Amino acid sequence: MKLWILLLFLLAAACAAAFGWQALAADPGYVLIRLGATSIETTLVFALAALLLAWGLLGLVWRLLRWPRAAWSRRARRRGRERIASGLVALAEGRYQDALRDLERASHQTGLRAPALLAAARAAHARGDPERTDAALDEAATVAAPAALALRARFLLEQGKPDAALALLKREAKKSTLSPSALRQLVESALVCADHATARDALGALARSQVLTPATLASVEARVLAAALAAAPGTDRLNRLWSDLSRAQRRVPEAVAAYARRAAALGQMLAAISEIESALRRQWSERLARAYGELGEADADTRLRHAEGWLAAQPNSTGLLLTLGRLCIQCKLWGNAREYLQRALGIEPSAPLWESLGDCFAGQDDAAQAARCYRNALYVARGEPAENLGDADSRRLDTRASVIEERSAHGVPRLALPSAMHD
Repeated sequence: MKLWILLLFLLAAACAAAFGWQALAADPGYVLIRLGATSIETTLVFALAALLLAWGLLGLVWRLLRWPRAAWSRRARRRGRERIASGLVALAEGRYQDALRDLERASHQTGLRAPALLAAARAAHARGDPERTDAALDEAATVAAPAALALRARFLLEQGKPDAALALLKREAKKSTLSPSALRQLVESALVCADHATARDALGALARSQVLTPATLASVEARVLAAALAAAPGTDRLNRLWSDLSRAQRRVPEAVAAYARRAAALGQMLAAISEIESALRRQWSERLARAYGELGEADADTRLRHAEGWLAAQPNSTGLLLTLGRLCIQCKLWGNAREYLQRALGIEPSAPLWESLGDCFAGQDDAAQAARCYRNALYVARGEPAENLGDADSRRLDTRASVIEERSAHGVPRLALPSAMHD
């Protein structure tokens, strides 16, 4: 198809040239140029050809005159790209002095000024040179103010000055809209400074920017909601915060756990229990299963009965077994507590499990075994192997009755045989 269009175009051009030449041959036109006593006579065709030739010659002369400057500019741009590339590599390798030298030289190139100055500020900060860091950020602020602000706030956070970072970002937020990176720093600094209202407002703006992945945004949101609920000063403020959350936010496990712990601490045990139980009915969560046993000693027997009802569906949940052990300790059911905790230790040892088992032995006035369990809690927390308790019950511990359900990529259950689990 394109070939036929090209042929038709060439045919039309040939026809136009033929008719044009015939017309010009019949009347080539007449041009008279008179300047004082001098006059120039020629045909229109020759005049047009002379103008085109003169235009071409002038363009060629102009290019020849500009060639040295253009060559110098191309060389400067190439050198600037080479310097910023080598500076970024040196920054990644930790050669901060070399990075500073190359990046500061690259910053003299107009198109590379902003990225070179920002990278130079990073190199100076990593090198521990606050004066050069501030100088680079001040220069970068003249060409890339939002990026320089976000980077300055990040440096203040890394230096352990969250209050200064928060004050800087809040002051700038009143003047203009913060960049997504600055919003992230505002959330982090507000969390450290316990300014939960600011953190929640910045979180909303950060979510609207849609720069974070859903998983990362969910993680930040969970931290902000949990911190705000855990810091509620009283019952009224806690309930107001909880009611202001959206339905999706009230289903975040971290938020539910924080609300339940704070509600229990303020004497609202029924509300705390109800929220965790409702959340676990919707979807199982190890975090909420552990939080169910961290609400204090009130209604321990009722919570124990509810938790035991979940064991059939979650036989290998270490969070649930830990909660059952803690609730049994609160109810002084020492034998059941040891059974649950030792079973959980056989599945996945952890410091809280050893600590709770130590509490169980301490409740039975077995100080020696309690001390061993507390030591094991420290060992596990440090990543070291735990020592054997040496009692008969722990040596006979067998968790083969717990069958772990696995599913394939298509959702088909795959049940591992107990013997295969221990081979």
